[in-house]
Order: sequence, then C-alpha cells, then structure tokens
Amino acid sequence: MSEERKNSRLGKGLSALIGEYDTFEAPEGASDSVKEIQMLRMAQVRANPQQPRKKFDEKKLAELTASVKAHGVLTPILVREVDHADYKFQIIAGERRFRASKAAELEEIPARILKTNDLQLLEIGLIENVQREDLNAMEEAEGYQALMSRFGKTQETVAESVGKSRAHVANMLRLLNLPESVRDHLRAGDITAGHARAALASDDPDAVVEQVMARKLSVRETEALVRKMAAGDLNGKGGAKAIEEKDVDTEALEADLSRALGLVVDIKAKANGGEIKIKYRDLEQLDDICRRLSRN
Repeated sequence: MSEERKNSRLGKGLSALIGEYDTFEAPEGASDSVKEIQMLRMAQVRANPQQPRKKFDEKKLAELTASVKAHGVLTPILVREVDHADYKFQIIAGERRFRASKAAELEEIPARILKTNDLQLLEIGLIENVQREDLNAMEEAEGYQALMSRFGKTQETVAESVGKSRAHVANMLRLLNLPESVRDHLRAGDITAGHARAALASDDPDAVVEQVMARKLSVRETEALVRKMAAGDLNGKGGAKAIEEKDVDTEALEADLSRALGLVVDIKAKANGGEIKIKYRDLEQLDDICRRLSRN
C-alpha cells in the first residue's frame, strides 16, 4: 500500500480502511447489493484465531443472541476467503454477531467478503475492536500498542485511524506502564480507567489500588489520595503529615489537570499568586509534558 494511500485514509476510521480492499467477486449477473453483501452458510465460516479481542461479555452476548433470534443479523460480518479443508471463510470483523448467530441456531449469516492478506486482516481486526464502545480499557490500550508496534503507526496516526483524540490515545497507552497486578484489576472491572490513571501518578500504584478497593474510593477521592501520599501521608487518611486543606475549586482544578495529564498535579495558592507542580516519573513523561506545553 503506497504512503499516499495510507495518509489519505487517516481520520476516516474502519470504513475507509475496509474500502481500500477489494470485495470478492459475486457470480456474473448478480445485483449490486448481492455483490456487496452475500449470505454464507454458518458451517463455511470460522473465527480468526488471531482475533485481538480475547474476552466476550456473556451477558451482552446473550442479549445479542436474543436480538438475532427476533430480528436477524442487521449488520453483515466481514470475512475473507481462505484455503482450508473444513471451511471457506475466516472472520475479519463481527465475531460477536457470528457467535450470537450460532447460539440462535441460524443456518446463514450476511457477510461482506474482502480480499486481504494476513497483515491487513490483523489491522482491520484491531481497528474494529478499539472502536467498540464496550471494550475494556486494557484491551483498548493493548490494541493501540499493537497498531503502533506492528504497523509502525504513531500516536497521532492511531488516533486518526480510530477516530479518537491524540490525548485520549496517549492516556490509554499510559495504562500499559501499570504493574501487572493493577492491570489485572482493570481487566476484571475491579477499578475503572480513571482509578488506574490516578494510581499511575503514584510511586506505588499497587498500594493505591489496594486502598481504592478496600475503601471503595471514587476517582476524585483516589486522586486526592495520591496527592496525600506524594506529600508524605503514606496511608492517605490524614494525620500529622496530611496536606493542608484546599478549597473545593482548587481540588477540582487539580483533579481536572491530573486527569488531562495523567500525572500528579499540585496547586498551591500564595499571597501573591501561587504555583503549580507537576510530578513526573521519568524522562519520557517529561518529554510528553514539554510537547503538550509547547504546542501553538
């Protein structure tokens, strides 16, 4: 694929990417709609073993199955033709619809057949997955990382490909710097991405998450906890080393800046103005701060 073609599709998401690949030629004389969408026998279709999405919500899958039973599959899946003794087509995108169709005991499923190679198959699958609204934060972050490492994309081009802001992609990628134990809690839904980003700003994310789960802290309370721990209050519960009280507006502004940067931000008001402190852990974070502040 030429560099010009790559650049021309950026910002248009999955639909533009799919449009670059040729559709399978339907039998001569078929209508345009048949050439675009075909009904395939379920027995001819298999899932992609390299599917980036590893976990499917059983409750939501059951809801989709009920919808398929009542209304059929409204959106075609995307497949490619393969040379295999047991089946003819491999899913590119739409495995949830395929699983729901199997559970609903359908014999056929609507599909668009694309001509893609293995690398293109993976790219489409990754983009389709990271654009899903129900993707958990770790799956999303890992999807962005895969697009960068396997396809040489930058944060900017990933953001344009999936229709997100560069800041959103950068914040999600930071989650990959968390300890594995914290990432496991995020995958399991024990904490939210907001909790995880707040913990990331701490020198001891594990300790933060332990308190979040034990005390059922909100994201804002977690951000306050991290600031207190950074100031020397190791358990975040106050005491001799607790930080001085701040007004609600200042705390809200600190929280907003911390969320935007993914780092601990401390605001101190003084008689003649005040100061803002941003705590970073390594040179990579410092470089990122400098890039953000130097933009026109």
